[in-house]
Amino acid sequence: MSKKKLAILAIGGNSLILDKDHQTVPDQYGAVEQTCSHIAGLVQKGYNVVITHGNGPQVGFILRRSELSKHELHEVPLDSCGADTQGSIGYQIQQAMINVTKGWKEQPLTATVVTQVLVDRNDPSFQKPSKPIGSFMSKEDAEHHKAKEGWDIVEDAGRGFRRVVASPIPKKVLELEAIKTLLDKNIIVVAVGGGGIPVVEKDGRIVGTAAVIDKDLASSLLARELEADLLIISTAVDAVYLNYKKPDQKKLGKITMGDAKKYMAEGHFAPGSMKPKIAACIEFLETGGKEALITDPAHLVEALDGKAGTWIVAK
Repeated sequence: MSKKKLAILAIGGNSLILDKDHQTVPDQYGAVEQTCSHIAGLVQKGYNVVITHGNGPQVGFILRRSELSKHELHEVPLDSCGADTQGSIGYQIQQAMINVTKGWKEQPLTATVVTQVLVDRNDPSFQKPSKPIGSFMSKEDAEHHKAKEGWDIVEDAGRGFRRVVASPIPKKVLELEAIKTLLDKNIIVVAVGGGGIPVVEKDGRIVGTAAVIDKDLASSLLARELEADLLIISTAVDAVYLNYKKPDQKKLGKITMGDAKKYMAEGHFAPGSMKPKIAACIEFLETGGKEALITDPAHLVEALDGKAGTWIVAK
């Protein structure tokens, strides 16, 4: 591995889609380029960088197009949707990194690795799927998909029916050696997009499965497997807060892993937003990671200088 310090940077959905009024591909590229201008600062600080990213809305768009065109074309399986979005988002990040580093004396290269992540086919989440994907359906369509494709369906607060899939724990990044080889050449790597394409072992073979892996947990796994120096989870807020958006909210600057566990147990972090990010940082630190950082893209460089963000350290 390269002698540079290694940072795994997980960028959130706000780094790809700013809001519901800016969802087109050109809009997404604009958001990506803005994020990459901040990532460039991380590279200038002397880090090797692996960029990971979410893909929820993009997978939803592909599934919706697939549903609308099913009278003419075959529908796209969920694992293929993940692969498609890894390629398209990786392409945008690669292009953006070229554009934001233009004029550098040594312009860095960026490469995307379409990444498979092994999960346990007996993971409990396969018995109780809970991750909603795709568009809302009528009861009639839901029953049709359940009977024909074996989909798990839930009703969503009177808005219609949605498909739900498993969200298994990531176990192994299959393209790890390819990622290491690129890092040895000081190439910026885009990997485990959307948490990675979930695959299982079946009859001695690797096959894709209909599931969604949490992006932050997959990023934490990759950080551990690469023995990274730093795990950075980029989100929509500049730092982690206690009593968020309440009169007595408190910004956390630097905390220990023990503090993070305590605050999580006290219910300070919402399950759908900050909790999985804190959990991913704890998992990284518990298995030998040195430090983790949570902040937004705009404050990334400031945070590296200790002037922003929330740092979580082992002790």
